[in-house]
Amino acid sequence: MERRQWQENANDTLEKPVMLELIGDAAGKSILDLGCGDARFAADLLSVDEQGTTTYTGIEGSVNMVQAANESVKGMNARIEQAFMEDWSYPTETYDLVISRLAVHYIEDVESLFKSVYSTLKENGTFVFSVEHPVITSTLQPSGTRTNWIVDQYFVEGFREQQWLGGSVKKMHRSIESYYVALQRAGFKVEHLRESTPQRAHFVNEETYLRRQRIPLFLFLAARK
Repeated sequence: MERRQWQENANDTLEKPVMLELIGDAAGKSILDLGCGDARFAADLLSVDEQGTTTYTGIEGSVNMVQAANESVKGMNARIEQAFMEDWSYPTETYDLVISRLAVHYIEDVESLFKSVYSTLKENGTFVFSVEHPVITSTLQPSGTRTNWIVDQYFVEGFREQQWLGGSVKKMHRSIESYYVALQRAGFKVEHLRESTPQRAHFVNEETYLRRQRIPLFLFLAARK
């Protein structure tokens, strides 16, 4: 959360703008957010609905994040549940929109997850999610410490370990094709595939903007039931 306070953090300059663009008008929709973290994104989704008909449900596995999320959504038409997205009981045909920001890359069995998302969406509902770009996850070294940015073993899918914020984190590396095919197998029609192309308007410093042009950090997919 301290890293997110930086004015030009990657989440706010690269990831959030694309998510908002792909989500479009969320007013009046029933929204499910998988791996919602501190749920501050709920304010962006609910603030556009002057009638107050939009509802938000956040699913989060971390106890600390659930506490932060409950603080974030106070007074809003929202609720937070503590659960892991792969274990949660998905009610059938309940939501208009399912989103997930930078959480699906922690899941090993995305095919089962995508089938659950498909089931919980209403007819014509949409699923929009972001993940760490496979170009990035493919560079994670077996030791857990990044020594270069060379893409290697791209088509060898599985968990890659990363040293991050003083701890060891496992992220599932899979190809862009695998994400796309898994959505199709679940029944979705993939409508958009985006990468984190930097937009100059989101950056204060030219140096940061130019650096973000070197390599894609995030992958986005939007699919419809």
